[in-house]
Order: sequence, then C-alpha cells, then structure tokens
Amino acid sequence: TQGDPESPLLWTNKSLDHLAEALTAQGMPVSSQTVSRLLAAHHYSMPANRKRFEPGCDHPDRDQQFTFIAEQARAFQSAGNPMIPIDGKKKELIGNDKNNGKEYHPVKQPVDVNGHDFPDPKVPKAIPYGVYDPVRNTGWVNVGTDHDTGTFAVESIREWWLNMGQEAYPNATELFITADGGDSNGSRLRLFKRELQKFADETPLAITVSHYPPGTSKFNKIEHRLFLAISINWRGRPLINYEMVVNLIRHTTTKTGLRVQAALDTCTYETGIVVKDKEMASLNIERPEGQNQQWNDTIRPRVKTSEPKIAC
Repeated sequence: TQGDPESPLLWTNKSLDHLAEALTAQGMPVSSQTVSRLLAAHHYSMPANRKRFEPGCDHPDRDQQFTFIAEQARAFQSAGNPMIPIDGKKKELIGNDKNNGKEYHPVKQPVDVNGHDFPDPKVPKAIPYGVYDPVRNTGWVNVGTDHDTGTFAVESIREWWLNMGQEAYPNATELFITADGGDSNGSRLRLFKRELQKFADETPLAITVSHYPPGTSKFNKIEHRLFLAISINWRGRPLINYEMVVNLIRHTTTKTGLRVQAALDTCTYETGIVVKDKEMASLNIERPEGQNQQWNDTIRPRVKTSEPKIAC
C-alpha cells in the first residue's frame, strides 16, 4: 500500500488476476472476483491522479498582479476600450488522425483513423492562435501553418483588429491585452514587444499588456470561454485538412451566445530572430511604477501611418 513505511513495495499496479494468483501462491486460493469484493469492502478503488499541488512557491506578487489586471479590465471597459485575452491553442495534426472525444455514429460504425500519429516534421500542423472579447463574447482565431512566433502572435491580434475590433470599438484609443507569461506572447520575449510596437504605430491605440504570473495561465478567460468550446465542437472528428479546421472553429457556438470568426494564415514566420538592445531602446514602452514591472507594459504609437503593415 502506498505510504506504508513497513512495506518493501510502496507502489503496486497489479490486476485482479495477478493479485488472485499471488494470494493463491501464499496458500490462500481465491478468484479475481473475490479479490474485487475484498478491495471494495476495504474501500479501495482505482482513481486517476488528481491535480492538486502547485510545484514550488507562489510568486509573492501573484495576488497584486491579479488585482492589477482586474482593475485595468474594469477601467478599460468603463471607458469603452477593448480588453482581450490572447493565447495560442495546442497545435493540431492535419490528416486522418485520432482526435480525442466522442460523437454519435450508427452502432458499430466508428470513424476509422490512422493507427499511429508519431511526430513528423513532414506532417502539416494547424496552429490556432486566439483572441477573445469577453464583453461581446466573440472570438477570433488565426490558424497558422508555419511557426508560432512573436510575429505570428501579433499578426493574429492585428487580424482581429482589422476584422472585428475596429468595427466593434470605433472610438477606441487604448487596447488592454492579457496573456500568459510564456510561448510566443511571453513577458520576456523581445520579438513580441517589437511587433506590438509596429502594430501600435499602425493604429491610434496605446497597447497595455499584462501577463499572468507563472503557473496561473489557466485563469486566462480565453482558455475556458473560447478554446474549450472549440475542443468540444470538434471532439472525435479527424481534422482532415485546414479548411475543415477553419470551418469547425467558425461554427463553434455556446448557449451563452459565443460567436467565432476564423481565417487561415499561410504566411511564413521566421524563427530565431534576435532583437538587439539598440532596437529595444527605440520602443516607446512605459511600465507602471512599483512592483510587477516585469509583467506589465504600455506601448504607445511612435508614428502614424495610413495603411496597416502585414506580416507577409
């Protein structure tokens, strides 16, 4: 039994048949059914692991950052400016591969898929990057085909603004973005900051970005308001091609009125770009006084241009 200091075997994973054979070998002949009844009588079961403990210690500024994000969100919404959580969804294999979940089919007529889906650089992947507007309960998903980089993340935000944001917020002067602290929109990623500066220069928007503290990305609303609904909508369906991915995302709805738009992004995004100190110094970035400066940036426009730039 796990946790018994006197036992030489603290972890076991024996089937009922193996337990019955072991007991029989020790002079106690029983069947697997009897073993099952005895385990149940002693309140044993086979539960899955339960996520409960957070590794390491909570960051000392964690609560302060959550308070700051909540205050900023209320202030932006009261002023009629957009507040958008952003994030990249899990990459999805394109092809006749298994997709987790189930959907109804005629009895004994399951969808046949490939027996293996080993990682292969030759197999195309869909890279969904989402933008969610909690006020209007709408989402934008940019489905990439190349690499998930800081440039791709900002291009997804740009596409949301051009296709949904500027129409919904014609008088907006500021934009508030919440994101987790890693991947293509990480708090330390220079490329993400540089590309946000380019986007700010194209628009009248001052862009404030607040990152969630380490280990708390699950609190980002986009995870359970947008991405969860998409996963439920395409559960059990092989994602045969990019068109199917985009269409399934577009047709994602919820009882609360979620509406989603999506587009395929076939641009090529270079990896390994290094943003040097001199270029970082040219960015028009402000940070709030006090703590949590590493998680909060406000990027203001340097110039105004009439036509927005595009990534490719």
